[in-house]
Amino acid sequence: MNLAKFPRRGYVQTPTPVEFLPNFSKALGGKVNIYIKRDDLLPGCAGGNKTRKLDFCIADALEKGADTLITCGAVQSNHARLTLAWAVHEGLDCHLVLEERVKGSYKPDASGNNFLYGLLGVSGITVVPGGSPMPEEMEKAASALRAKGKKPYIIPGGASNALGALGYVACAQETAEQLFRMGLDIHAIIVPSGSAGTHAGMVTGVCGASVGIPVLGMNVSRTREAQEELVYKLVRETAELAGVNHAIPTSAVTCFGDYVGQGYSLPTGSMVEAVTLLARTEAILLDPVYTGKAMAGLIDQVRKGLFPAGGNLLFLHTGGSPALYAYLDAFR
Repeated sequence: MNLAKFPRRGYVQTPTPVEFLPNFSKALGGKVNIYIKRDDLLPGCAGGNKTRKLDFCIADALEKGADTLITCGAVQSNHARLTLAWAVHEGLDCHLVLEERVKGSYKPDASGNNFLYGLLGVSGITVVPGGSPMPEEMEKAASALRAKGKKPYIIPGGASNALGALGYVACAQETAEQLFRMGLDIHAIIVPSGSAGTHAGMVTGVCGASVGIPVLGMNVSRTREAQEELVYKLVRETAELAGVNHAIPTSAVTCFGDYVGQGYSLPTGSMVEAVTLLARTEAILLDPVYTGKAMAGLIDQVRKGLFPAGGNLLFLHTGGSPALYAYLDAFR
């Protein structure tokens, strides 16, 4: 895999830390050693995993002469925040199409990411009902902008296409090198699994380089079956684009749908526990939509003894803590 042949903007200049969580591990009974990959510390407004994907996607947009970015997400979308932030950095306009997945959840004066959209100077926001065909809604926005003489470039939700997923192929390579230098034998990598780009990129990178570490996805919105199908489809597309010269088996994609709760972005008791426990043991903030539910899955599986005693686990922290401030009631 030669990722150097793909244009990038250079948003990611240094590896994000891999840190041991001694207090958190102890709080879970000391059965396993839990490490965390701090992609919440990536550059960009308040950090997060989408910076790695946008590094590739925005380079493509600029090569094609775009002056405006269009993307979509939920009303508290971390991806929307980071796309807007990097658009500001590049001097581009940015229009957001936000899906109100929970009826009545969009509030123009809300806190969290919604506040940051306005602070960063978003060019426009279109709110559509939950279940809307988002590619079509973004194309509507693009058509309206073209009619005004603009040159829009559409980035899919989560920047989760094969080009964006290359950011996490690169992250898998980065992580493997870090683990080698640390002399750290990891038994599983746990990732939040939503729009699939991060999960698919990690699987492609790990399998493409024959690293041999299982990548476990904790679903935030779908059933296990639906999410595994989505992730594996993107793995195939990403592997082809990256030039992986051997087939990646379906068994490389493992998802767990047990921690979604009532649906995407809806709080669960286990999410609140996970966010609170990591904050009070390690002073690291998770988010309520992705990493909180993913960490709840890790906690549950550790308590059930599903990992070998004394094993080492690596949790991929994809960021998103600004969304916490829109969920104050769940923590009170």
